[in-house]
Amino acid sequence: MGQSIILQIESIYYPILAIVGIPANLTTIVILSRGRCELSKCITRYLVAMSAADLSVLVFDVILYEIKDAYFPYSFLNYTPICCLNLALLFASVDCSVWLTVAFTFDRFVAICCQKLRTNYCTAKTAAVVIAVVCSLSILESVPIYFVYEPREIIDNIPWSCYVKSSFYTLPIWVAFLWLETVLTPLSPFVLILLFNALTIRNIVQANRVRRGLRGNCSGENHNDPEMVNRRKSMILLLAISGSFILLWMVTFVSYICVQFTDTQFLEANYNDPFTILEQSGYILRAMSCCTNTFIYAVSQSKFRGELNNVIKRPLALITYLFK
Repeated sequence: MGQSIILQIESIYYPILAIVGIPANLTTIVILSRGRCELSKCITRYLVAMSAADLSVLVFDVILYEIKDAYFPYSFLNYTPICCLNLALLFASVDCSVWLTVAFTFDRFVAICCQKLRTNYCTAKTAAVVIAVVCSLSILESVPIYFVYEPREIIDNIPWSCYVKSSFYTLPIWVAFLWLETVLTPLSPFVLILLFNALTIRNIVQANRVRRGLRGNCSGENHNDPEMVNRRKSMILLLAISGSFILLWMVTFVSYICVQFTDTQFLEANYNDPFTILEQSGYILRAMSCCTNTFIYAVSQSKFRGELNNVIKRPLALITYLFK
């Protein structure tokens, strides 16, 4: 029997994703770190941290897990202790990426809706502290993942690959851990992002109505109101980032819920099984979320587009000069 269609898709999709995603995130980090996009230092730190977290997901998930399994199944990276470590780092990077998106959404909620708190909270220093806390907690939360797996096979007394222990689905401590993981990622982020976005949009709509009233309900003046323009830009950036997260994580969210309320299990070996196809499709879309932010910035931020053009043009100009 030939390879299943989902595995064929993954063998092509993940290398392309790595080729596109890693340069995109590295370029985003460089551009944003230069501070020329007319974004506040607070926003810049969150966006840089989110790009760095997405980059780590691409490394540990896409390259060292998916591509490695597809093309180098018996490399030293598949030695069980290394495999377990990579999976722990994979979960840590995914959790970090998700919760940094939540932290950014909350920061924009405070900046737009909480005028008294904004001055003290929406600062570069607070952003640095929040990012450090999120990353530290994500790493600590993922430590037990290392002990979830056992060798898939023993070859010449050497343990190879990783397989979820059967006790993971039966022992109360592991069942509780799985519930905790599901609640922390992705259930809570879904709820919090939707909540903060709803409150932020409501606040912006109400504030715009008030400003229109104060400005005499003149549409021509409203378009020239810098405060309304800034709020509109903030709302577009916020909704684009959090909206893409919700859409690309939806299938993974559904598969997590299925595991909790049915007898299905993660990482089934049968890739023709409908749930396994659903689960793997969710991972495909989840991995794509690590590349979308760069394109969102390019579409929504004119200054970022300008800096991106400069980054692209300089190597081309150098190559042209060398070959003259």
